[in-house]
Amino acid sequence: MTSDKSIQSAQYDKSLLKSCGDDVFISANVEIRRPQLVTVGSHVAIDSGFYLTTAAEIGDYIHIAPYITVIGGEQSRVVVEHFVSIAAGSRLLCGSDRFMGEGFTSVTVPDEYRDTVDFSTIRCGRFSGIGTNAVVMPNVTIGEGCVIGACSLVTKDTEPWTIYVGVPARPVKVRPREKMLEYAKKLGY
Repeated sequence: MTSDKSIQSAQYDKSLLKSCGDDVFISANVEIRRPQLVTVGSHVAIDSGFYLTTAAEIGDYIHIAPYITVIGGEQSRVVVEHFVSIAAGSRLLCGSDRFMGEGFTSVTVPDEYRDTVDFSTIRCGRFSGIGTNAVVMPNVTIGEGCVIGACSLVTKDTEPWTIYVGVPARPVKVRPREKMLEYAKKLGY
């Protein structure tokens, strides 16, 4: 990872994680609720303000920008495959109450009085990117090479190598892939 060696920031205690690769920077200003359920690959940067409550599998060459929220509890999971970037302020909702009046929607209420909760996995395919302030709803797969535009709302799976924008997110353009695949191959992927 190319970095400015003059920037000296405190780092998160990576020994708390289930596993962690090489060349990883995780800001000390993150909250990882269940570090024993989190694996991090190599060449990863996780910036200040990252908040994670789910299990997580984070691949290689990943950038998670400032103030990203990934919620859903320990029964939910986020999978971030190699060469993914998630831009500042984005929200990945891996689990959610149904809000159908079947019970209360607060985690502070005993389970027997709670609304039905859907736990799920959000998967970000290789080479994908999520733009600033985008929201990804539960049980969504962001297809390989797919890009989600800033401030978009993703409610269903996306097609590979396609750019999505809007609320709800809709496909607007096919994205070229040849250069990224070529570079990944040169890096051994």
